[in-house]
This record gives sequence, structure tokens and C-alpha cells, in this order.
Amino acid sequence: MRIIGGEYRGRKLAALGKGDAGAHLRPTTDRVRESLFSMLMGGRFGDPVSDAVVLDLFAGTGALGLEALSRGASHCTFVDDGRVAQRLISQNVAELRAKDKTRLLRCNATRLPACDRAPATLVFLDPPYGRGHGAVALASALEQGWLAPEAFVVWEESATQAAPEGFALLEHKRYGDTWVTLLERSPKDAEEDGDEGDAA
Repeated sequence: MRIIGGEYRGRKLAALGKGDAGAHLRPTTDRVRESLFSMLMGGRFGDPVSDAVVLDLFAGTGALGLEALSRGASHCTFVDDGRVAQRLISQNVAELRAKDKTRLLRCNATRLPACDRAPATLVFLDPPYGRGHGAVALASALEQGWLAPEAFVVWEESATQAAPEGFALLEHKRYGDTWVTLLERSPKDAEEDGDEGDAA
């Protein structure tokens, strides 16, 4: 595995080794990552990557968040409760000397703590396939204040996903056995949050 483009282009990431079968650690392949970022930065969706505040849920090796940092994102919070994943993320961050632009939350992505910093404008969501964890994690991120208004969500699964409450569906894309569902936090939902804040 390596970084495909940007500042860290060509830099190798830590070897997965035997992985973590219990945690279903399954990194996004270089080919899929390259296609995904080509789409994100191709102009159709504006540019959700440059200067983004990234939230990488079920981060695994951290490859998606690190690719975003390489391509101009300003900060990435990685979330994973697997010990192997946490070790790989820490190794990759150290290898790229990106510690000042990253944070690792060692917790379950479906049970996030309250957000204590700028909310994410770009979310990568790569849960274990077919277990329903993705929608739960998004609901937790929304409830705990991790998502900026109109945050852009990239959700990898083995099948297309419906937009959960509070989100609008933008598109489905297929890359081999992987389906990517693109979502946006519903502007209406974000406005209601703002109205509640004004009333307080």
C-alpha cells in the first residue's frame, strides 16, 4: 500500500501483515483509492478534499484519511477501536510525519464522544461489510456534533446504502466488489441545528 497522489505521493504505508480478522480489517485498495480521489477532485462535487477537516471512521490503516491529507486536507481524526488498526495508523502517521495534522480516537465509531474541536467537512466511512454499523456511526457523529453543515460523506460497503435520516443521497459508484455511497448532510437538518442554537 502507498499514497497515490499529492504531497506524500509514492510513500509506502505500513504492511498489514496478517491483519485483524476479528475486526474485519480490510484496507481500501490502491486502485479503488485512486479512482475514488480522482472522482472527488474531478470537480463534479466541487472540491471536498482541499482544506477539509476529515473524520475517518473505522479508519483501519488510515489510508483514506492520509490520502486526503496528502491532497490538501487540513486535519484528520482517525477513529478505530482495533489494536492492530491503531498500531498501523500510528505507524503510518509517524512515517509521513503528519502527527501535527492528525488525531487518533481509540474508540468504537458507533459510540463517539462529544466533538471537542472543529466539526468534519469530509467523512470517510468504511465499516465491516453487511453489519449495519455505518448508519449507526453516522447517527452517532451527527448526534455528538462531529459533522459540519453539508458535510460530505464517502461510505464504502458491499452494497448500495440508503441515506440515513439527516443525510441526502448524492450518488452510488461501483468499484469492483465495493460500492461507494456519496452523501451530504441534509441542509435542512443543519439549519434546524442552527435554529436551536440561536434559540438557546
